[in-house]
Amino acid sequence: MDRPPLPHQFLRPVPPFTVTSDEVTEGGTLAAAQTYEGGNISPQLRWSGFPADTRSFAVTCFDPDAPTGSGWWHWVLFDLPASVTELPAGAGSGAFPGLPAGAIHARNDYGTRDFGGAAPPKGHGPHRYVFTVHALGVERLGLDADTSAAAIGGTLGFHALARATLCGVYENH
Repeated sequence: MDRPPLPHQFLRPVPPFTVTSDEVTEGGTLAAAQTYEGGNISPQLRWSGFPADTRSFAVTCFDPDAPTGSGWWHWVLFDLPASVTELPAGAGSGAFPGLPAGAIHARNDYGTRDFGGAAPPKGHGPHRYVFTVHALGVERLGLDADTSAAAIGGTLGFHALARATLCGVYENH
């Protein structure tokens, strides 16, 4: 293996569903707005095809290529109502426009409770940014905003009914 594994490779397998974005394309380069220096604007995401018994959603963004030994959590958002199937651009940033009531942002690896944009070390090569929507079988995870991203990630693995991913790339030259 010449690159770290993708974040869900070792989790319990679940069926896929579809996530799309107006800002992020599979394998495409992230826009400046989705970078740390370019604004930290969370991308628009829309999802469909999830199981009918979905009770809530979570959205995460993870960089498995960060030179930390444990990757880098850029976004950890959970307890989204099952009726929500889209987040507008910026819902994870600033004043959180369009973020549904009751949704919880946990602390990312920048130490903030929001979306933190791509910021790989200069010259480190391309990094993958895996945006994931988790369809969950519970209405609430029973966790709070102070729960670590790794603990939330593990909890999502246990409650996931299905998972949708979209992977963008960014390199700091």
